[in-house]
Amino acid sequence: MKKKLLGILLTVATVSTFVTGCGNKADNSTDNAADKQESQNEASTDNADAKADSSDSKGTIKVAASATPHAEILEQAKSVLAEQGWDLEVTVFDDYVQPNLVVESGDFDANYVEHKPYLDNFNEENGTHLVSVGEIHYEPFGIYPGTSKSLDDVKDGAVVAVPNDTTNEARALLLLQDNGLITLKDGAGLNATVTDIAENPHNLEIKELEAAQVARVIDEVDYVILNGNYALAAGYSVGKDALAYEQADSEAAKTYVNVIVVKEGNEDNEGIKALVDVLKSDDIKKYINDTYDGAVIPFE
Repeated sequence: MKKKLLGILLTVATVSTFVTGCGNKADNSTDNAADKQESQNEASTDNADAKADSSDSKGTIKVAASATPHAEILEQAKSVLAEQGWDLEVTVFDDYVQPNLVVESGDFDANYVEHKPYLDNFNEENGTHLVSVGEIHYEPFGIYPGTSKSLDDVKDGAVVAVPNDTTNEARALLLLQDNGLITLKDGAGLNATVTDIAENPHNLEIKELEAAQVARVIDEVDYVILNGNYALAAGYSVGKDALAYEQADSEAAKTYVNVIVVKEGNEDNEGIKALVDVLKSDDIKKYINDTYDGAVIPFE
């Protein structure tokens, strides 16, 4: 009888163990399935988010720029372009040559450093294929004091530092002529060089330097004639510091509007069109007017 009872108890224990074991396996299987489904749902959500982010992004616009004011203006355009799906990447250069070369090579999409006459001259001299796609602003050229502080009594033999590239040198000489300091030969116009000086009553010595170097000799010459961006970089205000400067209605000011430049064939690039539209917007014009004290003027 005891043996029979023991057998029954062992049988019950075995069945109980079996049932309990099956129950644990079922629970584990259910939990694993739930975890797997949750993981799949999270992955699906992440993939959907990634696809949404990817669809919102239209690409990167790489622009070479002068530090002041060009790169500063471009910084103001970044957030607006980002809202449209564009990532604006700005690289600062301290000369006018490299920004054109990197656009010509295709390493950059555009540059924002120069005016149209300089661009045209650069293409002619270097065989490049660069075109303007947007007129953004102009920067009045100014005569700034060096060791001499006034144009009222210009000393004989005064030294004037000017940019040495063809278009900017002509602009500097025209400004000297507009202020009665020299007279250029008839027809010299926007191609004038020092050889076109017909009358020089003060025997001015014209010191020709690479544009970026002009402001650096301010303590060595009587006067310097600076591009607007280099004047700003040197801490000068056209309205407060210039002894004379191009007026807004002058031929030079209208001719030398700064432009967005791309390689020929890329004029209809969607990102470039978006960039130009933003740079010509009322918000950017307001920023320019509020920031540069007349040294930079939006092109209407």
